[in-house]
Amino acid sequence: MWTQVDIFIYFRVRGGKDMKDKKRFAALALSAIMVVSMAGNVYASKEVASKDDLAGATIGVQLGTTGDLDASDYEKDGSTVERYNKGSEAVQALKAGQIDCVIIDSQPAAKFAENNDDLKILDEPFEEEEYAICLKKGNDELLDKINGALEELKEDGTIDSIMDNYIGDDAGKTPYESPEDVDRSNGTLVMATNAEFEPYEYHEGDDIVGIDADIAQAICDKLGYELKIEDMEFDSILPAVQSGKADFGAAGMTVTEDRKSSVDFTDTYANASQVIIVKK
Repeated sequence: MWTQVDIFIYFRVRGGKDMKDKKRFAALALSAIMVVSMAGNVYASKEVASKDDLAGATIGVQLGTTGDLDASDYEKDGSTVERYNKGSEAVQALKAGQIDCVIIDSQPAAKFAENNDDLKILDEPFEEEEYAICLKKGNDELLDKINGALEELKEDGTIDSIMDNYIGDDAGKTPYESPEDVDRSNGTLVMATNAEFEPYEYHEGDDIVGIDADIAQAICDKLGYELKIEDMEFDSILPAVQSGKADFGAAGMTVTEDRKSSVDFTDTYANASQVIIVKK
């Protein structure tokens, strides 16, 4: 197949000397370039109506997420997995017809479907999952402290209140506020996250807000720490925790056996699911 460079060289060498020849070859060259350019755009075409249709499909995922891990299993069945740094990039590829579907967590999926009339979520969940906070292996003291704080926040209704403030009919009605008399003399805890995962973590102006940000703040309030949130690519969170760059990671992080081999997890604080987004 000729490239655009080949066509340009051919036109320069064989284009003829008179203006009539040059115009004729210019038209031919332009047509050929358009054909070459169109051939370079690959469009997906498989209809996905359930997870049984994923074999052979072109699947979009966010790099390093549970959706990425799960979709990888379908590559041996002839599926193509396209990996994006952001879930929103996968959704845009779906809208453009470059992939057949997106596998992503249920809550961000609901936001994408709400904001895009041409998209829908399949009724059947792809996989159920649980979220927890990850820490460097062996950091048992901090793990125990965070688990203790999580237990208290569950018992006094704080976790439920934070969830309700972002999800459901009461969204926006129960914002979390730190107590005024918190002693933060224990220092600062650094949280690694990927703020592309509304409603769990996302940007609101210069701030990172969301369910995980509020839960992390509530934990720090209980334990007497300042909270610092570092935004990064999702697949950089585990290395940041392992290296000590961050004290813990919270980003709608699903507990998996693969991840448990490299980090420790707290008790779970939320149940969720992976779902499939398709075009209507």
